[in-house]
Amino acid sequence: MSKELNRHKIREKALQALFPLNFNIDLTKEDAIKNALTFEYSDEVIDEEEKNFIPVYLDVLVTGVITKKDEIDQLITKHLAAKWELQRLAKIDLVILRLAIFEIQYIDEEKMPNIAALNEAIELAKTFSEEKSSKFINGILSNILKERQQYV
Repeated sequence: MSKELNRHKIREKALQALFPLNFNIDLTKEDAIKNALTFEYSDEVIDEEEKNFIPVYLDVLVTGVITKKDEIDQLITKHLAAKWELQRLAKIDLVILRLAIFEIQYIDEEKMPNIAALNEAIELAKTFSEEKSSKFINGILSNILKERQQYV
């Protein structure tokens, strides 16, 4: 690979892979990841010899969010304000929450500190969503982290 992706860029690519999977039932996980990788970095990330290369952590994130989506959505719903439902959330905010919650719930904290997952989600919201979304995402994730600390 001609350009190594850092964890922040991998999360961006995971977000870009997961978002269209909400709308296109014919899109495979593999195609969604490849589309995300080639979206911005076609020549920089994927060269001819390694065009099928997928960073391991990117695959872990996308696969994990897909397989744990129902559990993650239940946790999001639990922390939404009264009368709010998942369907009411902006799709991009929902994907950002799913991604962060997957890291918080299922990635070993020694490998990925929970606070880093929260901060990365806020940064993704600032980049890809509306101005007030970062505060909303921060609130949901902070409540989830507080709840987790009660049970540790």
